Amino acid sequence: MTTTLEWTAPRDLAAEFPARLSLTPKTTLAGRLDGAWWPYSRDLEGELPPLVAALEEPWGRITRVTVNPARWPVVPHMVPVDGRKLHVGWFTEQDPDKLILLSYTVGRWDLLVIPPETAPAAAARLMVAAAIPGSVLTAGVLMTNEAVIGRGIRDALRREAIWEGEGGACMSPFGSPIGRSALPLPENGWR
Repeated sequence: MTTTLEWTAPRDLAAEFPARLSLTPKTTLAGRLDGAWWPYSRDLEGELPPLVAALEEPWGRITRVTVNPARWPVVPHMVPVDGRKLHVGWFTEQDPDKLILLSYTVGRWDLLVIPPETAPAAAARLMVAAAIPGSVLTAGVLMTNEAVIGRGIRDALRREAIWEGEGGACMSPFGSPIGRSALPLPENGWR
């Protein structure tokens, strides 16, 4: 029997789903980032149109985008968006985990770019952290912090699995785990 799997190209995937965004609420506190964006792929030409469409209502017409090419395999010079061309530039000096959006009418916004392969729990933490009003944390610092947090969580889960696997769990005489609070206590309490 032959099975045929149809692969959805990243461009089709990005166009099918709305942009995953977390934006800083409008306040008087200015921070380093204006929010976070979690793309579905590393295809800028496919990912930018839904992002720009989602941001044009609250931010106005976006005319330019800059990225660091370290995180994007192909950086096109222009991307078609709603019948017009969005100019895309790249700078190696720019933080690799940041996307800068420019508009003639309103100004500039900096978004943390969460890698597409990021686990949902980690992406959620990053989206919340990037949208804190007045935060002085940069995109690079947030990504470094998440790497440390993620490593700590993985280490804790590994230690717990070792503990449970080596007999650290309380076992009944019949070989099944029991809760630690179910241990028998002496009749008169402590002696």
